[in-house]
Amino acid sequence: MKKAPYLLSISLQAFLLFLNFSPMPKKGGSNPDENRFSKIVLADSLSEPMELAVMKSGNVLFLERKGKIKLYNSQKDRLKTIAEFNVFSRFNDGMLGLTLDPLFEKNGWIYVYYSPNDSIPRNRLSRFLMIAQDSLVMSSEKVLLEVPVQRQSCCHSAGSLAFDKNGLLYLSIGDNINAYESDGFSPSDERPNRSMYDAQGSSANTNDLRGKILRIKPQADGTYSIPSGNLFPKDGSKGKPEIYAMGCRNPFRISIDNKKNLLYWGDIGPDSGKDSVQGVRGYDEINQTNKAGFFGWPYFIANNKAYNEYDFEKKVAGQSYSPLRPTNYSPNNTGDTLLPPAQPAFIWYPYGDSKDFPFVGKGGRNAMAGPVFYADEYANSSRKFPIYYDKKLFIYDWMRDWIFAVSLDEKNKFKSAERFLPNTKFDHIIDMEMGKDGAMYLLEYGQTWYSSNADARLVRVEYARGNRAPLAKIEIDKSVGKLPLTVKFSGENSVDYDKDESLTYQWFVGKEVKPFSTEKNAIYAFQKAGIYQVKLKVTDKGGKSGEQSVEIAAGNEPPQISVELKGNQTFYFDATEIPYQVKITDAEDKEIVPENIKVSFAYQATNAVQGHQQDALTLIEKNNCKACHSLDKKSVGPAYVEIAKKYADNEQNTAMLISKIRNGGNGNWGIYAMSAFPDVPENEIRAMVKYILGLNSGKNMPAQGNLLLDKHKPSENGKYTLLVSYKDKGTPETKMLTTQKNIIWRSPKLEAENYDLINGSGQKQNMHQPVSYQFVNNLKNGSWLMFKNIDLQGITKLKANVTSTGAGYVMEMRIGKADGALIGSVQIPDKQKFDWATLRSWEEVEIPINLPANLLIINDLYFIFSHQEKDIKYDCKVDWVQFVK
Repeated sequence: MKKAPYLLSISLQAFLLFLNFSPMPKKGGSNPDENRFSKIVLADSLSEPMELAVMKSGNVLFLERKGKIKLYNSQKDRLKTIAEFNVFSRFNDGMLGLTLDPLFEKNGWIYVYYSPNDSIPRNRLSRFLMIAQDSLVMSSEKVLLEVPVQRQSCCHSAGSLAFDKNGLLYLSIGDNINAYESDGFSPSDERPNRSMYDAQGSSANTNDLRGKILRIKPQADGTYSIPSGNLFPKDGSKGKPEIYAMGCRNPFRISIDNKKNLLYWGDIGPDSGKDSVQGVRGYDEINQTNKAGFFGWPYFIANNKAYNEYDFEKKVAGQSYSPLRPTNYSPNNTGDTLLPPAQPAFIWYPYGDSKDFPFVGKGGRNAMAGPVFYADEYANSSRKFPIYYDKKLFIYDWMRDWIFAVSLDEKNKFKSAERFLPNTKFDHIIDMEMGKDGAMYLLEYGQTWYSSNADARLVRVEYARGNRAPLAKIEIDKSVGKLPLTVKFSGENSVDYDKDESLTYQWFVGKEVKPFSTEKNAIYAFQKAGIYQVKLKVTDKGGKSGEQSVEIAAGNEPPQISVELKGNQTFYFDATEIPYQVKITDAEDKEIVPENIKVSFAYQATNAVQGHQQDALTLIEKNNCKACHSLDKKSVGPAYVEIAKKYADNEQNTAMLISKIRNGGNGNWGIYAMSAFPDVPENEIRAMVKYILGLNSGKNMPAQGNLLLDKHKPSENGKYTLLVSYKDKGTPETKMLTTQKNIIWRSPKLEAENYDLINGSGQKQNMHQPVSYQFVNNLKNGSWLMFKNIDLQGITKLKANVTSTGAGYVMEMRIGKADGALIGSVQIPDKQKFDWATLRSWEEVEIPINLPANLLIINDLYFIFSHQEKDIKYDCKVDWVQFVK
């Protein structure tokens, strides 16, 4: 399996295209070329990484939620686990926060916020000693603070840690409230025995540490003192004296600007996608403050948009809360009833388009606050960010996978924002910090919740002045196989943006320090079974290098799947029954395990506009659905196959699921709420829903039987999918391997613009008036279209909707290649002039098919357009082609 590239650089051309629509500040030097930034993967395949801390040495500490503290050694390029805690890791708890003492290089102290796994529901802030910046002494624990929590239900733990320049330690704590029974609005349920559903008892409670950002002064003996300037008096007479900011929901990541004495945090907001009688829709926030205050939750959101008082028993709304004089009369409140005036957010945005901050886009949201970059704070490192980003705040969103650099005005108000590295792929950034080298260090959580992920990484983003490091890129002919396994490696596509023609190449296996090859292309024969990392290091003449690694599993050949079928294997026609038989072979397994053979067959109706498909998988990708769902594994949301099993594919369930996606919801699949997507067009949601419901094929089918293609309607442009998979037994030295084979039957009517390849002058034409319409335009002499993998069994003729603006054009059909065997041709009708206003210039033609006797079952099919005159001015156009039995 190929791993993600270990060094990624971005093209200047793509970056400049982005600048056409990104709001840009006017000052601060010239905008740096994006290809001068590199994203370097230091470690990958992590398990729920949480918060990181970068040492002056360049070594990096970070947490994994289920208990581990890991250390990346930058000198040795090695990752190791230095401690493992026994933590309560249900819901959002576990290893939550980490930071270094300001004098870490002298005293070796680190601070950890975590969830002890014992009978007492609490989270704990402790100090530990590191020896030689390399190992953690667990017995050195000094408990500074414990926060009582409820563990009966989810969610919102937060737990971010940061020191300011005065040695004050800040700790963010979530509201610890189940928000999933308030319909995505204010969880202020005051009914008896409902305290876990009432954030008035946590965030708005002056006598509770939850839903707050604390500020304390750690002491050398492991205790702490209360600094001046917190929200309440030091004697605790008005509230917990540790509280600096209250009224937070899930302040997941905090950051401190020490030059301006500003605290930033991202607060992840509630899930409602639209306003209701309970109040306004949900917003995420980036907050900023230089003084203690109340920041609204659960009474206000965004720029103090108010919720309404709400009777959860009677489902009746009352008056709106007042931001100038908020009061808390909840029976779950153990603190003051009169609260400080509510402070508005710095930046806020909903699921849909934001009128206030349109640059953030739309979709799922998890706002995070990153560092402010000051160029003079960092040594003259070769990795240091350019002065262009001086004084800019970096914010990021876990769900939307973007980073923005925010510029402030002289009053520290929002001025403008620009996308940072818009063409770099990030996989759910969960923490961000500037290292002492002036580079940016990131933790990527990975795309799947509550799981180890191959794309969960520790990365460094660095800038190159002058000579840039080359981009190493590996291509291989195979990644798994039986012994001896000979793999061909190629570095041909490695890139140097400085046009260095004298790159050197070194190939390494595992931890070997001596390369097995110094050629651009290499061959290696693996003689022993095992899983190996093969690394390519590419170095330019200036001494800068880039690396990429791939994983090779030697000693296990993937199982082979063959499916014997009768009849056409590309198109469905009227209610056809097709016999099938699945056969499995495996080089290592003496016996095939029948239970490991998985066979499913399903029909998916594809949504169409004027006959043109909208690909549901593309829509799922575009709307970031994979952040919470996967095909066959539970994430924070249910797997698509489980949804398909629960809901029959009918119009009632389709309408219900469309409403769920548009408006959000909870309660059907556990405690987690589903985000609302109010701005996704209904036709797109319908396409996704129909795809998901179509995944239910009932029980696992036998390895031999008959497929009945009878679910389609005459007007539908859908597809039948036969999916076969088999997982082998694996070996002690390698992993089990799964092979999957898909066979798809599609509509015999193909839209011309959905070609697989095109050559010559032809191009896709998009029409929006008088109707939405697509076709292939401007096909001239020598142009052709190609459709891959077409089965012509049983096909006697083709129909095509075509036209030409002049006489003499011929459309030929050839198989295999553009000058392959001719199987049919037709004269294209001359319409002299195409009627763009009415689109009535099309004419349907028929083409008899003459197939050669030795025809392969599956072929690429070419449509070639020719004319006797070489430099003909007029053209022809194709709308669709249809295969007829």
